[in-house]
Amino acid sequence: MHLAQLLVRQARVAGDRPAIFHGPHPWACHAEWAARAAGLAHRLRQGGLQPGERVLVFMRNHPRYLEVLWGAWWAGLAVVPVNAKLHPSEVEWIADDARTRWGFVTADVAPTALRGLERQVDIESPEADDLLAPLDDWTAHPPVERAPDDLAWLFYTSGTTGRPKGVMLTQRNLMTMGLTYFVDVDAVDAGDAIVYAAPMSHGCGLYAIPHVMAGARHVVPASGGVDPAELFALGRALGPLSTFAAPTIVKRLVDHAQAAGLTPEDCAVAFKTIVYGGAPMYVADIEHALRIMGPRFVQIYGQGETPMVATALSRRHLTDTAHPRYRERLASVGVAQTPVQVRVADAQGRDLPWGEPGEVLVRGDTVMAGYWRNPAATAAALRDGWLWTGDIGALDADGFLTLKDRSKDLLISGGSNIYPREVEEVLLTAPGVAEVAVVGAPDPEWGEVVVAFVVPRPGAAVSAETLDVHCLAHIARFKRPKRYVFVEALPNNHYGKVLKTELRARLRPPT
Repeated sequence: MHLAQLLVRQARVAGDRPAIFHGPHPWACHAEWAARAAGLAHRLRQGGLQPGERVLVFMRNHPRYLEVLWGAWWAGLAVVPVNAKLHPSEVEWIADDARTRWGFVTADVAPTALRGLERQVDIESPEADDLLAPLDDWTAHPPVERAPDDLAWLFYTSGTTGRPKGVMLTQRNLMTMGLTYFVDVDAVDAGDAIVYAAPMSHGCGLYAIPHVMAGARHVVPASGGVDPAELFALGRALGPLSTFAAPTIVKRLVDHAQAAGLTPEDCAVAFKTIVYGGAPMYVADIEHALRIMGPRFVQIYGQGETPMVATALSRRHLTDTAHPRYRERLASVGVAQTPVQVRVADAQGRDLPWGEPGEVLVRGDTVMAGYWRNPAATAAALRDGWLWTGDIGALDADGFLTLKDRSKDLLISGGSNIYPREVEEVLLTAPGVAEVAVVGAPDPEWGEVVVAFVVPRPGAAVSAETLDVHCLAHIARFKRPKRYVFVEALPNNHYGKVLKTELRARLRPPT
């Protein structure tokens, strides 16, 4: 198992086939990509980097991101991908913890030198041109051999409290993830194309692996980010695109399609498959997305600790409206993906009956090797071969997993468990509600009470009274919010997840 050999294979089989695009313009064919990766690997080794060392990648989305990834793997190194939206001081902490000596950056996110790096390379500089200069005979410089359990990707979690933890993902983990894509997510062939609009430092970048396996095309938008009009135009120019997106990005694409008056058939010209995950997609939102854009969607559930692989809700399940439990399945995250087992257990690790919520556990070849230099956290997360995800969910008799919440988001009010997502699902069906997040606030009588932060749709008249009536019509009285806070927007982290810690902080009494 060797990620660099995936590119070697494509460069030999179909070297002249276009591989990387910057906007609609060709950037490199497979042979050029391999020659540049081999050239970078050769010069990294000349620079003193040894197999197993780590290389920091702190860049906005860029065609050279792919060249750096495969060049590092070609040299036998591990990649430390860092979200381009992090503050330089946060990146310096990660670089120090990962013990990286070299870093590749774009000047817009790292305009000055990062402390601790021996060499910092601006990917758009003449220095980078020299490092990535193609080798005339790249086949004479094969990739450094690596074992299946060697580190390939050291991903730092986006924790909302404390320092992030470095998730150690091996060659085996990522190869298994790539192969699983074809079985549980989507078929891919050489004529397909993936577009990188979400950060390449996260799941979107990892999906480069199955697309290299298939010899498909890789498209980096000229903007480097999410511009719905640009993405639809790229899809029309290059053929229908596939991508991975958080629900916030899906919503932007759907809103654009609706505002532009596009039909599902129009959307099919631009997009083949939109894989969504990383945060809850509420039933009302996916129903709306399917109406506007048609059967373009697949949902996955995973974590950094089992990248992109835990469960999947297939295109077939998302469109099987005749099934008697269709809406229940629509609210789920699907069934266990092929290479893993998924259980729901109590605090002692005992399996719970169908429908009873507990912690979600995952076991299989995509589960991380552990946390970097953090044996205590590793021991807490990995027990008897199972990853304890920290997510609360319930399995039905058919194997569909429905997530309730993160364990830390569970509310206990008056002795009763309340799952914020259940309340959020109801509120999103209320007229005039665009977004909502539910958290608990301390209360001397009840322990916690339910508070809903609500973003109204533009021009909509939404009141606490109308929302209360709506909730009482759909959920038990004790679950309804005791307070509604109307806001213009919800706070999100760099991956589009709502920062509930910040919302809770707003509710604390001043000290």
